[in-house]
Amino acid sequence: MEVQKGKLYRSFKEKFFDWFLTYDDYEEFSKVVLNLLLLVKQELMVKEVSFFMFDPLKNVFFLEVTTAEKEHLINSAISYDVFKSENGAELPLKIRESSSGLTIELLLRTKGELLGVLQLLNNENERFSERFLLKIREDFILLFDKMKNLSRGLSEEKRYERLHRLTAKIHSSMKINNVLEEVIRTLQEIYPSFTFHLLLSHDNQNHDNLPIKMLAFEGDEENMAAMQAYVTGQIQIEDAVKPQCSIIYAPIKGVQGVYGVLEIIAPHIKMFPKNEINFISLLANTAGSALENAKLYEQSKRLIADLQLINETMHRLNTNLRFQDALEFMVEQIKRSFGAEEVGFLLFDEQRKRVLPGSTPFFHSSESKSYIDFVVKRIQNEREIVFLGNVEIDSSSFVPAFRSLMAVPMVQSSVLKGIAIVLHREPYYFTFEMYKLLQSLIHHSTLVFTNAMLREELERLVVTDRLTNLYARHYLDEQITRSMQQDSYGSFILVDIDNFKAINDTYGHQVGDEVLIQVADVIKENIRESDIGARWGGEELAVYLPRASLTVGISVANRLVEKVRKQTNPQVTISCGVSYWEKNRTDSMRELFKRADEALYTAKKTGKNCVVVHDYQQQYKV
Repeated sequence: MEVQKGKLYRSFKEKFFDWFLTYDDYEEFSKVVLNLLLLVKQELMVKEVSFFMFDPLKNVFFLEVTTAEKEHLINSAISYDVFKSENGAELPLKIRESSSGLTIELLLRTKGELLGVLQLLNNENERFSERFLLKIREDFILLFDKMKNLSRGLSEEKRYERLHRLTAKIHSSMKINNVLEEVIRTLQEIYPSFTFHLLLSHDNQNHDNLPIKMLAFEGDEENMAAMQAYVTGQIQIEDAVKPQCSIIYAPIKGVQGVYGVLEIIAPHIKMFPKNEINFISLLANTAGSALENAKLYEQSKRLIADLQLINETMHRLNTNLRFQDALEFMVEQIKRSFGAEEVGFLLFDEQRKRVLPGSTPFFHSSESKSYIDFVVKRIQNEREIVFLGNVEIDSSSFVPAFRSLMAVPMVQSSVLKGIAIVLHREPYYFTFEMYKLLQSLIHHSTLVFTNAMLREELERLVVTDRLTNLYARHYLDEQITRSMQQDSYGSFILVDIDNFKAINDTYGHQVGDEVLIQVADVIKENIRESDIGARWGGEELAVYLPRASLTVGISVANRLVEKVRKQTNPQVTISCGVSYWEKNRTDSMRELFKRADEALYTAKKTGKNCVVVHDYQQQYKV
């Protein structure tokens, strides 16, 4: 019987050799083993043959492949402990009798690892000698070891082919999102039972179709291995007890730095083989190189766009815009380019700060005070840059909480002229690249704003009386001439300070000048922005009200008389002569002035401290 079994086994080995030479599909280990087991069943004439793989975490052999058509007839698992003797030594085989027949279990082990268990189910009356079984075990250990290595080699070859395809594909793409998608897709193909995450910094935009998590740089002790991988650029391995799994953190790095970390969670694996770690490291480095190229490409595109933005902005600002128009343009440019919700410009003027017109409405409200004070302290006192992604500033519950904040000082000739502040409610909304671009924009535009303010100040000085800070006579004449060409009507008030000579004689010319300034200030405070207050000559002042009816002119004149009487010190009074013009009458600026002068003369002669109106036909006191 033993001789016959030996012949059968030799015949099996010869047929196996022929099968091994002709078999050409070694990529799937389970498929190869099944074909081998079918050959064993046929040649050794046993009922069923099964192969069990070892799980080191559970210390159990699980059924991998069987020739039985009904797998439930075969035990799904074999405990490793059944191969232990009473003194703890490992047994090479185990034979058990059952109602279904004789079960023979051969423990297959090499020096390096447990390969599995080969199980033969035979009829009870057909037994194999232990010597014969040990010979089968010895041959199958060599066979399975070589087959596993062959299958692993073919699998490695296939994986590296995929890696090669991945490399070619991602290096041809210049989009960061495409690179990351291909990396995840390739990993899912190679390791379908694993879970993957991309751990990226806050400067990367999150994409809904990618498994992205943010890298926490502070206070996240649970993610220390990931941070270690990011900082050192070396693979980190972590074992989790609950659930049982191994986690690899592979840095995604290029030549210039580390761009993120690839987190790979492998369930039911106690230890990653070295070749798997090397492959994952190579894949992560390939991804890092492609990601770096894509980032450099996007950075170059962004730099070109930034230069175009700066060039466009400077070109527009240098077209001699009025300061107000230039500032409004700059605010809109920043809102559009950075997606800002609020933009404010502060100007430091004689040790005080003021919000410039053109800033968004929030900065003209009291709610902005806490933000302005915070920024001014950081820049003016502490000389710090202000780029904050999650700022918390104390304010009332009614104030919107702006979490993202950028502030850039406006410096000219080493002097802090002002500050530009940009806000958004969303945390981490602005990137550092945005901050650098904002710095560049403000740096280039500060000189333009300064020059525009100086130019307008010079223009103002040319048309302004130096003592009263009202407009000069020639500017008044120009504006009335333009109004008579463009408007339909207007009113004119000629103002004279009563008994002004007595003020000079009593208090001196310096006090006389101060009184003149006080009256001028009253005029400026009680007319519209579109109205024109001017120094007429000596102690006489004038007010022109474009598009104002005679009734409005009389009302303004009466208000000036009342306010001057109450607000001057030493107290003085004024007399006013009022005239007006209409488009449908033949009229001139000279005649407008003449009527107002005659009305003023009447006011001076009839008691002073009053208003006299010169209609086209008559004069009357009001």
